[in-house]
Amino acid sequence: MADAGLIAIGAGIAVGLTGLASAFAEKEIGAAAIGAMAENEKLFGKGLILTVIPETIVIFGMVVAILLWLNM
Repeated sequence: MADAGLIAIGAGIAVGLTGLASAFAEKEIGAAAIGAMAENEKLFGKGLILTVIPETIVIFGMVVAILLWLNM
């Protein structure tokens, strides 16, 4: 039973920390993208793609959490 609790805590940490890291990266990239688009509107597509890329980190964290959960 104690192992299941530790696995659950590990899964929560995996999702939580990747979410925080993604939010911080998205904040920085989003601010830079808005600044770049203020100068040149043609950079909207690149800014949008670069803003979405950090979300993949959360997906990886969720995959790790699911793998941990399946091994309970």
